[in-house]
Amino acid sequence: MEIQLSPEVEQIVKDKVASGMYPDANEFVREAILRTVEWDYLKRKRLNEAIAIGIEQAKRGELVDLDMDQINAELDAEEGHFDS
Repeated sequence: MEIQLSPEVEQIVKDKVASGMYPDANEFVREAILRTVEWDYLKRKRLNEAIAIGIEQAKRGELVDLDMDQINAELDAEEGHFDS
């Protein structure tokens, strides 16, 4: 597989390898991909947990009126908690 990186991203890879954090560019890209897969899994897991909580709350009659802008704002705020 061959991929094209922007000059900015290529420099990031070079800097990480030069710092000694990674033995080569392949290892850096490999770890970045694995972290993305893990991040996607964690997001999906959190979403499923939140849905389960919401279903239980709805069954108990605990409903709150929200619009999509409010929901998206809350999700954006929560997403920052996982940045590293």
